[in-house]
Amino acid sequence: MAQNDDEILGKVYDGRLMGRLLRYMRPYLRNIAGALGCLFCYAVFQASGPLLTKIAIDKYLSPSNAAPSWISPWLATEPYVGLAQISLLFLATLVGTFLADFGQTMLMQKTGQWAMFDLRRDLMAHLQKLDLAYYDTNPVGRLVTRVTSDVDALNDLFASGLVTIAADVLTLSFIVISMLRLSVPLTGFMLAVMPLVIAVTWLFRRVVSQNYRKIRAALAKINSYLQEHVAGISVLQLFNREQKSRDEFEAINRSHMEAYKGTIVAYGWFYPAVEFLSYLSLASVLAYGGFHAGGGLTLGIVVAFLQYGMRFFRPIQDLSEKYNILQAAMAAAERIFKLLDTEPSMITRPGAVPAFGGIEFEDVWFAYKPGDWILRGVSFRIAPGETVAIVGHTGAGKTTIISLVLRFYEVQKGTIRIGGVDIRDIDPVALRKSFGVVLQDPHLFSGTLGDNIRLGTEGITDAVMEQAAGQVNLLDFIRGLEGGFDHPVRERGAGLSTGQKQLVGFARALAHSPRYLILDEATSSVDTDTEMKVRDALNRMVEGRTAIIIAHRLSTVQRANRIFVMHKGQLRESGTHQELLSLRGLYWRLYQLQYKDQELAA
Repeated sequence: MAQNDDEILGKVYDGRLMGRLLRYMRPYLRNIAGALGCLFCYAVFQASGPLLTKIAIDKYLSPSNAAPSWISPWLATEPYVGLAQISLLFLATLVGTFLADFGQTMLMQKTGQWAMFDLRRDLMAHLQKLDLAYYDTNPVGRLVTRVTSDVDALNDLFASGLVTIAADVLTLSFIVISMLRLSVPLTGFMLAVMPLVIAVTWLFRRVVSQNYRKIRAALAKINSYLQEHVAGISVLQLFNREQKSRDEFEAINRSHMEAYKGTIVAYGWFYPAVEFLSYLSLASVLAYGGFHAGGGLTLGIVVAFLQYGMRFFRPIQDLSEKYNILQAAMAAAERIFKLLDTEPSMITRPGAVPAFGGIEFEDVWFAYKPGDWILRGVSFRIAPGETVAIVGHTGAGKTTIISLVLRFYEVQKGTIRIGGVDIRDIDPVALRKSFGVVLQDPHLFSGTLGDNIRLGTEGITDAVMEQAAGQVNLLDFIRGLEGGFDHPVRERGAGLSTGQKQLVGFARALAHSPRYLILDEATSSVDTDTEMKVRDALNRMVEGRTAIIIAHRLSTVQRANRIFVMHKGQLRESGTHQELLSLRGLYWRLYQLQYKDQELAA
């Protein structure tokens, strides 16, 4: 695409996106209603303070002929008593302001966290539904940014954005109404600087928006770079590439810092500029009040306007900052909903049925990229209970066949059938539940050894785990660990050898008792002695099951009922070990290059 998603600036307000976001707030309408009530009280209290000051001055400190206020009948005529009453009322407004602000903050922060919890849950569920082809073209770091930083931007919108914008607007409205009731000329002086404030705010918004886009893009690059290089730290150290990696990361990190520096400069001049304009308006109020004292303009009114002036420009500053929160949230929402709107490319037809029976490929063509065919017209049939080995040079399409059987990708031409049913008519969950897969580098999750064997399947008991571990010669190793099956496993199985992780993969496959078994270079990282001990377990694993084995070891290949020889995406030969050797074709040449030494050693 022409533009990176992380560089999307986003509209200041998008009604369509806002409507979708508000759906996540709908379950928490009570909290929002409570917060709005608190905000209304907050705005009233903000406008009440200066009025009390005006009454105190005009009635007691500097008595004037000003019209009595609505509260005057309840105030004492004695100055000390009246001032004490007004002081208590002023204290009550301060306490009310604190409680209203605290209440709306707590309610909206809680609501924002719950809404973001729901959104993150939906994102995680959707990511698990997407095809592997999506992950082939989208870096993991970028997806992590969607679930973390972008969701945090939305939390800022709900917790301190929309509702506080309403609070600022409400506060400004009450203040302007109160000022107009006190003095129209002084209100005019106060509002005279608004065109300049608007101009400064527009310039500030423009500068910050440009830098924000750079910050978002740089942050996504940092996440992607860190994920890729931390995962590949062993390769970095093996090839002494640490300095090169540091230099590359420094360049990305510097772009992030420079973008933030631009934002810091903008904030540095914006707030002083607004402060200067606010004090300019206050100076105008003082000057006008000094020359027009007396009559309807009292000292209390002038002092009240000074207080209103301090409270009038604070919401304007807040609104400018909230503008950036709103724009950041709209950009984040656009990226998040673009991800949520991404539909899986593989569609299961109605009437899905569980997989059972033989596996059949009929004239299957497949390409990861359009026109670059990995498989070319592949056709074969694996009978139920048959064990088939697939051999061939690197890039011949062996692993691709497994990915298609598991329906990680959709074929472009041809048909794959399992049990006589088109694989596109089979529920992917039921399909993959029927398969046990052992990969060359099994992925272990953080948790315990038991968790990695069960993988959340509640029907697997401790006895089943022990039996599976014993069959693959893993039980003695587990019993020697502190905690046994409860021994902690770090991320990606750090601390376990590749061979030990493969044995855990074997135990995992056995414990789930699948109908079909796939072994992809599953014994490539175990030593010969361990392989001999695992061989009997493999015989038990494939017994009564349909098995597909990709292997570079002759012992594994010879165990198969049939051997498929792949070459440049085509099935070129098929037969037993001896039948293929007698043909003196591709398998014979592969045997001479790869397997003969293994047989002689044996």
